[in-house]
Amino acid sequence: MNIQPDWLIWARKLQALAQTGLTYAQNPYDNERYRQLQNVAAEIFAAHTGKTLATVEQWFAIQPGYATPKVDVRGACFRDGKVLLVREKSDGAWCLPGGWADVGDVPSNAAEREVHEEAGFECVARKVIGIFDCNRAGGEPLAAHHAFKVVFLCEITGGRPNPDHEILEVDFFSRDDLPPLSVSRTNRAWLLECFAHLDDPHRPTAFD
Repeated sequence: MNIQPDWLIWARKLQALAQTGLTYAQNPYDNERYRQLQNVAAEIFAAHTGKTLATVEQWFAIQPGYATPKVDVRGACFRDGKVLLVREKSDGAWCLPGGWADVGDVPSNAAEREVHEEAGFECVARKVIGIFDCNRAGGEPLAAHHAFKVVFLCEITGGRPNPDHEILEVDFFSRDDLPPLSVSRTNRAWLLECFAHLDDPHRPTAFD
């Protein structure tokens, strides 16, 4: 089910078309048309978010070239049937440890690194639980960008709870006692899918 407002979908599409057009345009007239299209997208974002045009333009400049989704990686680690979650300083809510993958990352290694950096545990990624659409997670929209989330089932191999500077707490939770979630990072449906993979190691990868 699409839970995004129409204006957000349209503005993202306009921005993607303009960004890709500016990448491949061969003459100054086309360049000018695509810049105008990008300005319209920026005005839509600014009008609906309350951000300045300068801020929106900075969003657009983060990822030049052909417009593609960003990639968010998460590690689902379990202990005694409970899932490892971290509480974010930014909103005070809980999520699977993870974040944006870096250029050059092996995806599984990126998830393992994020678990260690945010929660203090060493782990090994064993399988892909699911590939999800971040922008249909609910909660706050992910700025101007479309993003995919890759969630790995990970096995803890060492370490101890040790939150980094962006994390308030680290803890384990049962499926029946989940805390308030940072739903743009981790929603309940994704967590239940993680528990389903814990219950059934042969469960196929979920995707949408």
